[in-house]
Amino acid sequence: MTEDKPGKLLLLDTASLYFRAYFGVPETVRAPDGTPVNAVRGLLDFIARLVTDHSPSALVACMDADWRPQWRVELIPSYKAHRVAEEAVPAAGEAAVEEVPDTLSPQVPVIEAVLDAIGITRLGAPGYEADDVIGTLAGRSAGPVAIVTGDRDLFQLVDDARGVRVLYPRKGVGDCDVIDEETIEVRYGVRAGQYADFAALRGDPSDGLPGVKGIGEKTAAELITRYEDLAGVRAAAADPFSRLTPARRRNIAAAAAYLDVAPKVVRVAGDVPLPDFDAALPGEPADPEVLEALAARWGLGGSLTRLLEALAKAG
Repeated sequence: MTEDKPGKLLLLDTASLYFRAYFGVPETVRAPDGTPVNAVRGLLDFIARLVTDHSPSALVACMDADWRPQWRVELIPSYKAHRVAEEAVPAAGEAAVEEVPDTLSPQVPVIEAVLDAIGITRLGAPGYEADDVIGTLAGRSAGPVAIVTGDRDLFQLVDDARGVRVLYPRKGVGDCDVIDEETIEVRYGVRAGQYADFAALRGDPSDGLPGVKGIGEKTAAELITRYEDLAGVRAAAADPFSRLTPARRRNIAAAAAYLDVAPKVVRVAGDVPLPDFDAALPGEPADPEVLEALAARWGLGGSLTRLLEALAKAG
């Protein structure tokens, strides 16, 4: 792994981070009225630490405008299906509601309001996940980029030549591992550019992606390395003279319908339509009065102070 610090544009996979904050900070952290604010305060502390440690000049909190886009569901109906709240099964044409812990849901609007009052840019796009917003922004950036996420799917965006790295939290909202191309090769046995095909072949139960029967992480890496990409693996399965066993050929052939669409579902979109925005790090709050009211209402205390101090120093 390289020793270089990640770049100047910091892209936050916001939902991934506030989920980690929620589970990493005790629920005893509460507002004056007793409402839990552990996710709010944990996220603010995490952002403060990121700004202090990595000195970005620009920061975007990327949001899930649609955490389970219909176009992905149409390709693979099981996509994130197990995360849909049972009491909120959508009618035709409606968006699914994600199952979220009861004491986390009320904190999300607070997080959004606080970030807006601070002046941290939030970006989402109808029909797309935060991953897709991140992929689009990373692809557009001319300078180094650090993507902060607990989602391994974004490892596919790592690009040493362009300075795109992932900061992957080790535990809770503490230190992060810097994921570069070497790290991916050492951990998974594939190149960053092969990661999406590797993930599609392996599958991912946490996202409702079945993968191919009998092919786990190790085998998926071996096949992608040997045949270069998913198309090469499928070609080998159709070639009676290839080194694949009969059982593996059958399993890959049986998964043809899944493999036809899985790459599009797994790959992060890079062409999300986004509005004009200014991602410059705010040196002072965008709306001090609103922020002061939010701080008092929710008891944000030292967490907010630390973030504002970090932003002022960085600016």
